[in-house]
Amino acid sequence: MQRKLIVITGATGTGKTTVSSYLKKHYGVDRVMTHTTRPRRPGEVDGVDYFFETPESFAANHYIEHVTYAGYEYGSSYESLNRAWAHADFVSIVLDTKGALTYARQLGDQLAVLYLTIEDPSILRRRLLSRGDPEEMVAKRLASPEYKRDLQLPAGLTDVATVIKNDDWPQACRQIDAFMQQLTQTAAKA
Repeated sequence: MQRKLIVITGATGTGKTTVSSYLKKHYGVDRVMTHTTRPRRPGEVDGVDYFFETPESFAANHYIEHVTYAGYEYGSSYESLNRAWAHADFVSIVLDTKGALTYARQLGDQLAVLYLTIEDPSILRRRLLSRGDPEEMVAKRLASPEYKRDLQLPAGLTDVATVIKNDDWPQACRQIDAFMQQLTQTAAKA
């Protein structure tokens, strides 16, 4: 079986973490832990949701990619990816589209991409507020150039990405299930 990293990408609030949890629950796909300097949201746990870092500890890691998003650092390390692959052939990671492009260049056919989108962008603001983000942080995020960038599937991912519309969760789940069935069949043949 060929190892695959499932990159889950899209704009903030499109359901990337929810999809990651769905893959874990229904398919046993562990998430590659990423690092961030942003403050924890209520209920988040270091080492479970992210490795929450200081600017100094963040700089000490070895990254495949890292970005500044709305003033905070986010990144994924080689160490985290290799630890995840040591336990399973299929693992996932949640990235912005810039990070997804970097992974596509670095990992080639070891990568499968899920790009999440929704029809009504006003839903994104409501989702961000409902998950506990302060109004000020939500406004900053929605005004950021990174957010605007992530609203579009980058040209460099069009050939490798499966687009999932996440306006309706049960319908999105059916799309994810079809993606996983195809991924499993393709990886088994490799």
